[in-house]
Amino acid sequence: MRPGGQPNLQQLMKQAQKMQEQLAEAQAELAEAEVTGTSGGGLVTVTISGSGEVKSVKIDPKAVDPDDVETLEDLVLAAVHNANDAVRKLTEQKMGPVTGGMGGLGLPGF
Repeated sequence: MRPGGQPNLQQLMKQAQKMQEQLAEAQAELAEAEVTGTSGGGLVTVTISGSGEVKSVKIDPKAVDPDDVETLEDLVLAAVHNANDAVRKLTEQKMGPVTGGMGGLGLPGF
C-alpha cells in the first residue's frame, strides 16, 4: 500500500498479468488432460477430456444383455457421471491455486 492507503496500481497490474498467465497455463493443461470413469466394476469405461468432451465409451461384452438394455444404459450413465466427477476434481486442482489468489488483489468481486 502507498501512503494514504491506496494500492500501487503497477503492482496490481503485475499481479493480474501473472494470474492471467497462470490461468491460461492451467486451461491448456486441462484441455490436454483426459480422465476415465468406470461403472459396473469396469464393465463400462468412459474417457472424457479435461474440457468435458466425451472421447470414448468402451463396453465389455459381458455387460450386453439384449433382454436387459436398461442396466447397460444405467452403467453407461454412471460411467459418464464418474468421469465428469473426475474432470471437476481435476479442474479444481488445476484452477484452484490460480483463482484462489484473486482475493489478494483487493478488487471488488474477486
